[in-house]
Amino acid sequence: MKLPADHSALTFPGVVDFGPDICGDLREAESREWLATNGIGGYAFGTVAGHQTRSYHGLLIAALQPPLGRTLLIEKLDETARYASREFALFTNRWADGTVSPEGYRNIERFHLEGTTPVWTFALADALLEKRVFLQQGANTTYILYRLTRANSCVELSIKVLANDCEEHCVTRGRFQSMNVTPVERGLQVIAFEGATPFYILSDAATAIPAQDWYRNFDLAAERARGLPDRADHFFAGELRTTLAPGGSLTIVVSTAATPSLDGEAAFAERQGETRALLDRFSAANMEIASAISPSVQQLALAADQFIAARPLDGAPDAKTILAGYPWFNDWGRDTMIALPGLCLATGRPWLARNILRTFSRLVSEGMIPNQFPHAGAAPVYNTADATLWYFEALRQYFYATSDMGFLRELFPVLEDIVDAHVRGMRYHIRVDPADGLLFAGEPGVQLTWMDAKVGDRVVTPRIGKPVEVNALWLNAAATMARFARALGEQATRYAELAERARTGFARFWNPEKQFCFDVIDAQGNPDGKDAALRPNQIFAVSLPETALSLEQQRAVVDVCARELLTPFGLRSLGRNEPSYRGRYAGGPEERDDAYHQGTAWGWLLGPFALAHLRVYGNAREAMSFLEPMFGHIQAAGLGTAGEIFDGDPPFTPNGCIAQAWTVGETLRAWRAIASAREK
Repeated sequence: MKLPADHSALTFPGVVDFGPDICGDLREAESREWLATNGIGGYAFGTVAGHQTRSYHGLLIAALQPPLGRTLLIEKLDETARYASREFALFTNRWADGTVSPEGYRNIERFHLEGTTPVWTFALADALLEKRVFLQQGANTTYILYRLTRANSCVELSIKVLANDCEEHCVTRGRFQSMNVTPVERGLQVIAFEGATPFYILSDAATAIPAQDWYRNFDLAAERARGLPDRADHFFAGELRTTLAPGGSLTIVVSTAATPSLDGEAAFAERQGETRALLDRFSAANMEIASAISPSVQQLALAADQFIAARPLDGAPDAKTILAGYPWFNDWGRDTMIALPGLCLATGRPWLARNILRTFSRLVSEGMIPNQFPHAGAAPVYNTADATLWYFEALRQYFYATSDMGFLRELFPVLEDIVDAHVRGMRYHIRVDPADGLLFAGEPGVQLTWMDAKVGDRVVTPRIGKPVEVNALWLNAAATMARFARALGEQATRYAELAERARTGFARFWNPEKQFCFDVIDAQGNPDGKDAALRPNQIFAVSLPETALSLEQQRAVVDVCARELLTPFGLRSLGRNEPSYRGRYAGGPEERDDAYHQGTAWGWLLGPFALAHLRVYGNAREAMSFLEPMFGHIQAAGLGTAGEIFDGDPPFTPNGCIAQAWTVGETLRAWRAIASAREK
């Protein structure tokens, strides 16, 4: 196919753009990962170098039961180009014995993002071949689009397709049964086993040749570092062959749909149009702070959309949710409510915020929104003391942005029931203590706060009692409810009284000896009932709209967090001088879970810290400077996005999910608030 005359790319941020110095260095190229998503939970994911280092890497990880049921169907394409009597490998493999063969990464002249679309430019002597990978929104369909942008003669392409049928958290090893590969019009149909979902390998111009072979012992170095299975086998399902003339293009489509469009140029134009619309909405929503919109901020705004996914419910087929992180997290209630204001409101999409808030209102049970949806089709789990309180804060920010009285009136009865349940008592002994107006939560063996790691039956950071951030959120929720009631002309006295009692009781959190807040009071397992460890949870007693701390106390909290917890990419989850501090997040699952909340720095906490700093010092320029390293981070690990966690010790190595919803959301929310303050 010939390229259209107007095929030049639209103008996008352009902050992720690497040359041979990065692309041709295997260590550098494999440490940078790209992500493309489809809006229903499916994704494609890989390294700049093109080889797999994780079990989650692949060209089509399909959401067979949106937004879950994610299954690896197409692993990779092994492309070989023949030009000017020479062969050029465009792919890279690392094998179990450590061998890297072939070394196709050496032929990458450039890698960049066009919006969120990864683009490789391969140098074949004097020819240039571009490759793009993107997904159709709302479908389990991945497009791989090749363009021969410079050449003196034709290029022959041979492309081997490696397939699988593997749940995303697993690896395929030792299978000997061949998949059923059948020729169909314009390509191949693959059925991995009886009852499996069929998927298709199609092309607009290539000849498809079925194959029946297993390629074994691919090395997964990133999984080995995590103490997980580090070998994988993939099925060679077929080969695609074609010849590209100078200026020509080739489309390959891998899909669970039997008849997707094979017009890759049109599909790409549609995808880039959607991307441009996202940027236009973002710019329109932030016109008053246009001078603060840098290319890095734009890139992060595009990343925000990757977490929005369909969650169809009975009676609500268009319901949306927020996936907590890629590649391995589902949607979590807590993460959703924390991330929602930044992902939806700061990007100019209040209707998405409304949809998601309504989605979770349908799932309230005994005064709680669900904390997680563990598997496709499984019942939601309600093991959280704070997610429902974050729901109040997300709704408060939505109402502040929109003044949507109709929606507030619709949800008000749900909010009333939630408050009543907290006063009356709920699962896991979550209840308001009539003695001090504070919220108690917890029982042995269950972790109800965001510090939720467990090793076997052992809760790593047991916080049974009255956690500081839970009560900062409870105060905020009660005060918010009073404001909502007044706005609707409803009786607000009861909610104002709950807020005032919580405000008075919150004085118990202050540790006069250390001049910061106890992390938990009335804590089970502590001799005096107080956990005095230095943790970042107290920052919410400053960053949330309602605070029970004096200005002097607020400054003391910000200062101690700045001295002991602040890193360039977030706040440490435990002070460096605490006995349980772990500065490295590494090793097998038990070692990593043990360090998860014991010193590991969390990216999402950077936003609340910057906002708390702005509140107590009023210096918007200085507050904004705390966010700058995160904007630089989008070029270093998860490209164009922001990750979950970082080592607490220098050099603050990124770890965990390469793309985390609440890190992106809180960075954008804080950026917008601080930029607005700077304009005043």
